Amino acid sequence: MEEELEEKTEDTKAKKKENPWKDFLEILITAVVLFILLHVVFQSSFIDGPSMQPTYNYNDRLLVFKLAYSFSGEPARGDIIVFHPPFEGREKEEFIKRVIGLPGEQVDIYDGKVHVKLTDGTVKTLDEPYISTAPKYESHSGVIPEGYYFVLGDNRPNSNDSHNGWLVPEKNIIGKAFFDFFPFSTIGGSPNYKYDF
Repeated sequence: MEEELEEKTEDTKAKKKENPWKDFLEILITAVVLFILLHVVFQSSFIDGPSMQPTYNYNDRLLVFKLAYSFSGEPARGDIIVFHPPFEGREKEEFIKRVIGLPGEQVDIYDGKVHVKLTDGTVKTLDEPYISTAPKYESHSGVIPEGYYFVLGDNRPNSNDSHNGWLVPEKNIIGKAFFDFFPFSTIGGSPNYKYDF
């Protein structure tokens, strides 16, 4: 019995010696796959401004799902998206805002509320539990063109967003906020909001 065990142990050692590169290649392949996942499918982003408070604060960190709209179609109202702003000279910067108006709709902000005129002509006043301060300004988008989105920061008094007269082209969208990983007290799925219309 002891001789059999010794033979098996020696066989195992011999097999390991036969393929000294096998373990290295497995580790290398795993590392390459993880690198591709983290850089092609996901992106790590951090918050460096106040425009999404109270949802996000300075130095909060999150994962952005870069292929989100490759699978689910188009951005939905309430999604938190990361995108390149449509300003000349700032195209490489990254903004984070919440989608409010979709193509074919119209967004009007007055009396501290956001009103969305849907494509069928009905007007919905948004319930926005994610903001802490109502907007004190007025804004009227006109009809949002195909391929563009009206976005707002959750910190309505302190956000450069679509109420200033610009929209986000779909081609500028990097991805959808997916998972918050810092600070540790907020670890979990990103606080996208689902509207039923």
